[in-house]
Amino acid sequence: MAYEDAMAALRLDMPDRVPRTEYSAEGHWPLVRAVTGIDVTPDSPAGLQAKAAAAFRKAWDYGFIWNVLVTGSVFGAHRTTMGHAVYADGGVDFDTGVRALYDDPEEAFRWDPFALYPLPSRSGIARAFSDHLAAANEANPGILNMTGTYVTCLSGLIDIFGWQTLLEMAGTDEDRFGDLATRYADWFLHYFEGLADSDAPVVMVHDDIVWTEGAFLPPAWYRRYLFPAYKRYFAPLREAGKIILYTSDGNYTEFIHDIADCGVHGFVMEPVTDMALVAEHYGRTHAFVGNADTRILLSGTREEIEAEVRRCMDIGKACPGFFMAVGNHIPSNTPVENALWYNECFERMRRR
Repeated sequence: MAYEDAMAALRLDMPDRVPRTEYSAEGHWPLVRAVTGIDVTPDSPAGLQAKAAAAFRKAWDYGFIWNVLVTGSVFGAHRTTMGHAVYADGGVDFDTGVRALYDDPEEAFRWDPFALYPLPSRSGIARAFSDHLAAANEANPGILNMTGTYVTCLSGLIDIFGWQTLLEMAGTDEDRFGDLATRYADWFLHYFEGLADSDAPVVMVHDDIVWTEGAFLPPAWYRRYLFPAYKRYFAPLREAGKIILYTSDGNYTEFIHDIADCGVHGFVMEPVTDMALVAEHYGRTHAFVGNADTRILLSGTREEIEAEVRRCMDIGKACPGFFMAVGNHIPSNTPVENALWYNECFERMRRR
């Protein structure tokens, strides 16, 4: 039923139950143990962790699994490393490595992706996306799996240059920075053409274009440089009949209409993006996913958690393409009892 409910929602054919997804919950090992009974820890073998994560997704009835293939690894050594704070259970993701690709913004402005990064053939890209999807389908049958891109445009530039150099370039000359973004889009378009040729019926497009407070560049810059790139990216996907889901962290409320105009079929959002606005303007024409506040699961009371689930349901339940999810994640420091209560509230309210 999970796959069927998810596809019905994406096709705007309202299922009887609100479908759901979550992010990172399947790596919260104490929660996974509580739900599945599998004795798994951060130190368990990868095979056991994968088995436990799959069992958790099935138990929590994930409609789809958020998944992408193309990440910053495509840049090889020609990228900035910014380190990583502890997020995962056991602190296995902690990284103190910091190295800038360019210290001088003027040197960075001369960056040429075609000279630095090998570009696989379009058929090779299509095959890689199809293989990625096939592996996901084998690992998690009965759930809608997908593939897609993480470093779509601004996320790619953040990965390559790091925040310091990127903001220095944008602050020095926003038009030259826009030209640089266009060069990136010229290069990255090849991945979208390959994605259009892949077997995936549903694709995820991720691009962190804002901060929690909103845009970190002038809104006019996005409309002059970023959204035209999106339209070029999404055209082959739409021609191929793909369903396009779009994700950005932060508050992208002011760009909802722009992103819809680029041709996406659904929005994935954190709590700071106005889901009520999405429902009001696009609740009958687009899918949307979200957006319970993870902070309430982290430290809220049972009453507050239940109220947050009800807020989301009150916004989304009447919309055919609504999916429930905690935005942006259920991290490993979330109390197990709070996560279990959240799920109990969702299960109680999900029937239409």
